[in-house]
Amino acid sequence: MRRPIIALLALFLLAGMPFTLMAAGFDHVNRLTNKGFAVGAQARMLDSGKVLGEIDAQRQLSPASVSKLYIAAAALDRWGPQHRFTTRLVSSGWIDQNGTLQGDLVLEGGGDPALVSKDLWQLIQGLRQQGVTSVNGQLIISQWRFGPVECITTDRCNSRTHSRNSYDALLSSAGVNFGNWCVNILPGAKAGTPARAMSCDILTPLVKVDNRVKTMIAGEPTRISAERVTRDGVDTLVLDGSIGLNSSPRQVYRSSSDPGGQTGMTLLAMLEQAGVKVSGGHTTSVTAPPAASRELASVESETVQTLLLRTLNYSNNFMADTLSLDLIEQPRASLRQAGGEIERFAQSLPGHGPLTLYSGSGLTTENRTSAQGVNMLLEAMYRRASLFPPFVAGMQAPANGPMRFIRRGSDIFQHHVMIKTGTLNQPYAVRAMGGYFRTSKGRWGAFSVLVNGNGSTPYLPWSEVLDPLAEDLTAMILNN
Repeated sequence: MRRPIIALLALFLLAGMPFTLMAAGFDHVNRLTNKGFAVGAQARMLDSGKVLGEIDAQRQLSPASVSKLYIAAAALDRWGPQHRFTTRLVSSGWIDQNGTLQGDLVLEGGGDPALVSKDLWQLIQGLRQQGVTSVNGQLIISQWRFGPVECITTDRCNSRTHSRNSYDALLSSAGVNFGNWCVNILPGAKAGTPARAMSCDILTPLVKVDNRVKTMIAGEPTRISAERVTRDGVDTLVLDGSIGLNSSPRQVYRSSSDPGGQTGMTLLAMLEQAGVKVSGGHTTSVTAPPAASRELASVESETVQTLLLRTLNYSNNFMADTLSLDLIEQPRASLRQAGGEIERFAQSLPGHGPLTLYSGSGLTTENRTSAQGVNMLLEAMYRRASLFPPFVAGMQAPANGPMRFIRRGSDIFQHHVMIKTGTLNQPYAVRAMGGYFRTSKGRWGAFSVLVNGNGSTPYLPWSEVLDPLAEDLTAMILNN
């Protein structure tokens, strides 16, 4: 008789355990805990609030780029989907009868996270429409709102001297082209000759180029490596490899060491190409333009709705952190201050719980939230009918999203789920997901899965997270 009693007692003890420690509904995902990974997960129906499954759902873990869901929600809450950011050319000088601007020309950065070269051309066109043909003064890039922003991650701190990436760009309210240099690599005239390197904006490269790329015979594969190195304040793109004679141009993006200075170099070169000579060169400033300045030209950003679509779809760190800094009205804000503003928004949501954000991008492992917290954010946005469409639009359906690595799992998972992923590899592996699912009955649900490694856990391929998640979510969708 003792064994049945012991078994019955064990059953009652199990039933009394906190539900967050159980893997109900996430049986496949839960196997990652056997490999030493910390896992937090939760899936719930949004109409009834019924929890379909969870694993330690209140555990504080790094969400990596799932953090971008927080800045997306906070931006929509603050500005709405149709808000735009304005970048201006201003001056306190005057235009004489010869078309010369007597005084400095100031680009006032408006915190546009997607300011690109074509916007600068539009500003130049507006300047020419004012009759300006030359500037007797300096071109000043005013990043008084924020920039240069202190780095808080290893990647961004290293990028002050060298970078092999585009995602680690430093930040400025007057940054252009996402803080990246862009060079087109084209084959030379014949095999054996050096390849050609041209700016993506004008014919002459805006950044110094050390070009070691060779032209190969037609049909040879293209292999190009690129690193930006900075010595004595000068950026140099070091290019190496080969390109086939019949190959199409290849674009190379690498973050600059000084986004404000990059904007100055870019705009100055464009002004001169447009026939507007600037006598005093360019410089950067952290002070606002003089109060007596008048606007000579302006350009508006895309709407917040469109900016968020690009921020989330391509997990753009520069855009996410620029939007985060835009939330702070106080000039010269830090990323931690911006994170605090997003924290205040999220913690006002019912049931969210603790949250720590050192950046809106999630580029740092110090960000902390829980699977339940992510779901409470998702639920809050689902219930805001005016904000939900632009919010969910930034996520990806696995079947056709731009991130090909998520195209896995059953047809149900591929077509009934909208997802935002987050990835970090240093100092430990983070694989995170959050999003929505919809059942065949038209019911909406929210889910989040946060997987964190440590110094002793192995490298974690995305397939080892997405495949079990697809199985678990498919079962939940079919059963509801």
